[in-house]
Amino acid sequence: MPKPAIAEAASTLAVVALSNEPLLFLSADLKIIAASTSFCRAFDIDPLTIAGKHLGALGGGEWAMPRLASLLNATASGSALVEAYEIDLKRPNQKTRLLVVNAQILADGQIDNIRLLLAITDVTEARAEARHKDDLVREKAILLQEVQHRVANSLQIIASVLMQSARRVQSDEARGHLHNAHHRVMSIAAVQKQLAASEGGTVALRAYLQQLCDSLGASMIADKDRLCITVAVDDSVVEADVSVSLGLIVTELVINALKHAFPDQPSGTITIDYHSDGSDWTLSVRDDGIGLPTGRDAPKAGLGTGIVEALAKNLLAEIEVSDAAPGTSVTIRHRADTGRDADLAPAA
Repeated sequence: MPKPAIAEAASTLAVVALSNEPLLFLSADLKIIAASTSFCRAFDIDPLTIAGKHLGALGGGEWAMPRLASLLNATASGSALVEAYEIDLKRPNQKTRLLVVNAQILADGQIDNIRLLLAITDVTEARAEARHKDDLVREKAILLQEVQHRVANSLQIIASVLMQSARRVQSDEARGHLHNAHHRVMSIAAVQKQLAASEGGTVALRAYLQQLCDSLGASMIADKDRLCITVAVDDSVVEADVSVSLGLIVTELVINALKHAFPDQPSGTITIDYHSDGSDWTLSVRDDGIGLPTGRDAPKAGLGTGIVEALAKNLLAEIEVSDAAPGTSVTIRHRADTGRDADLAPAA
């Protein structure tokens, strides 16, 4: 004996009517059995005029969408499924609403008792807000890149002024200090250039250190057949602040090697090596020069040494100076289990 359709609809009416979400309860031929109060309120429809009306006749006819009707008919027959189907609800003199529709067939095995539950979500404001946020993110990225370009250009100007000042001073000591300041500014400028070309405030170390050493070599090596700088860096990508510290360390150590490691040698090589394993990393600057003087000839710690020690300490790294036989090797080593993570990303 068929189940009483009226009783079934009556039990569902209360659930539909009390729903906080816009719901329509439809027969298989898309006639409205019930609608939630939230649906009528959201789409300005008089609830007293809705029962028994065809979906396409709702309101001013704005729900007469052939594609939606076709999908609902297919859902009622069991041959389709309406999930997150997006429609534009266009009404005269009102803003078009973007709706997401989900339809569920409710069947108890009786062909004459097939029902459809239609849930409608208005995502107009949410989508507009998402687009607005995306626009703000893009604008912020563009502004950040512009700032980075300007900072890099400003650093280039400062470096140029330092070089001009170095040419004018008479004191060799003052000239040396100005040259060192120039190289340090250039190392920061190299980071800024990498940042401007990258996304997310990170720096690819291989390109950065290569560019930095090319710049140092171009400004400090007069005879490129005699001295050269080689760079061997893995695919590590680091945060900008970490790259600045690493760049300054390399700058100081390379300047020191170029000044002191090859006084009378016909040729020499400075090698920069960096590699990481998870949060552990090792940076080494090695030369094949005369090696470190000992005893009374041992050099006193200068400004460069102080800078390297301070930067290494800030990175929670340890410094090791060793005999490279020939030459000198300075290794800066960070181990995650000896301190905080230095924000280094693992090798890509």
